[in-house]
Amino acid sequence: MRASAGSVLIIVQNLPVPLDRRVWLEAKSLHKAGYRVTVICRKSAEFFRSTEMIEGIAVYRYPMPFEARGALGYVGEFFYAWMATALLSLRACFSRGFQIIHACNPPDTYFLLALLYRPFGVRFVFDHHDLSPEMFMAKFPNKRGFFLRALYRLEKWTLASADVVLSTNFSYRQVALERGGKTPHEVFVVRTGPDLQRLRPRAPQPALKRGRPFLAAYLGEMCPQDGVDRLLQAIHYLVHQLQRRDISFVLVGGGPAQPEMVALSKRLDLGDFVHFTGRVPDAELCEILSTADVCVDPDPYTAWADSSTMNKIMEYMVFAKPIVAFDLTEHRFSAQEAAVYVQPNDVQKFAEAVAQLVDDEKQRLRMGRLGHQRVLSQLTWEYGRRNLLRAYRQVMADQAKQPIRKHRPTSDLPAPACLHEPTNRRPRSSVGVVEAAKDRQVA
Repeated sequence: MRASAGSVLIIVQNLPVPLDRRVWLEAKSLHKAGYRVTVICRKSAEFFRSTEMIEGIAVYRYPMPFEARGALGYVGEFFYAWMATALLSLRACFSRGFQIIHACNPPDTYFLLALLYRPFGVRFVFDHHDLSPEMFMAKFPNKRGFFLRALYRLEKWTLASADVVLSTNFSYRQVALERGGKTPHEVFVVRTGPDLQRLRPRAPQPALKRGRPFLAAYLGEMCPQDGVDRLLQAIHYLVHQLQRRDISFVLVGGGPAQPEMVALSKRLDLGDFVHFTGRVPDAELCEILSTADVCVDPDPYTAWADSSTMNKIMEYMVFAKPIVAFDLTEHRFSAQEAAVYVQPNDVQKFAEAVAQLVDDEKQRLRMGRLGHQRVLSQLTWEYGRRNLLRAYRQVMADQAKQPIRKHRPTSDLPAPACLHEPTNRRPRSSVGVVEAAKDRQVA
């Protein structure tokens, strides 16, 4: 039986696990390193069980009875999810225990839950998935005022209260340092590299091209800020203005905006040039990406998108696919020479770039090869995993310096497991102290 390195409660609201790829990679990596891991998340049509044990990780899920629409809708969703998570955290506390709360945003509200547990010695790791103020501006460009000020304040409080911040890239790290007031040794860059055990190239399936010579693929959740509407407008220009009838498009993924995008495709008279698959199993996804000639990322320029790492970019690179994307800062960092960069938000130039790349097989092969080499040598999850574990060793080392307050039960109920020190913790040696100090480096 493995010795426990500690116990962790991971909180994520946007997606359930294992659908949330980053959170599931983190949970599995921590479990493999010896941590006892519990996850609280929402339910979905695919993952509807309230309680489940997956690969040694306990998952507690709550139903989400409505899909948020508008700013007030998001406030209602955040409040409901926070209360559901708080109740499930009590269940996790009594049944499995946790020494660390690892909260993923959005929203930037779970620091309040971490503060409630802090008197009992529970530490707080903030997993900075999104810039909530910038995301709000991307979703609601005409709204400012109270909501935006509140989001900046919640972000500041979340960053300030975290013992360690996990930033998805160096742009987010800078936000943690400047807007959150963190010190460099408190912020670790943990990129969401692709999982090579899950994503494996396969033999191309010509039938997926639906009778056309070429296939272009899009992968990702479809939300209002993700630019799928611009992609459809680019396809409309490609088909009806440039008269390119030789390219099929497949759009893989679900999300709240997907029904609207299906309707938009019909209004644009795209016929069977565009095929929406919804969410698909890994095997089908690998077949699609192995067959595609070109992959696309239509995220338009916003302050949020410019600073955010899009997982789809690196997943395309695993399959050695050339990419067409708008010219954004983090797109360039991730893809480098594996992408053609288009003037931001110009759908006609985006369409023209797809056509030119489809027509240049030599260029496609060169770009795909460079992207594949980059992702394998620098961007796989293995590099993110190492930094994740460095951050956790730092948190555990800091926690060991402060004794956890003992809980004295006042009823016949047993004391919650999360309020006890683990009985199998090994004494810290001087070597361990030195190793912990070494780990206080910026990832």
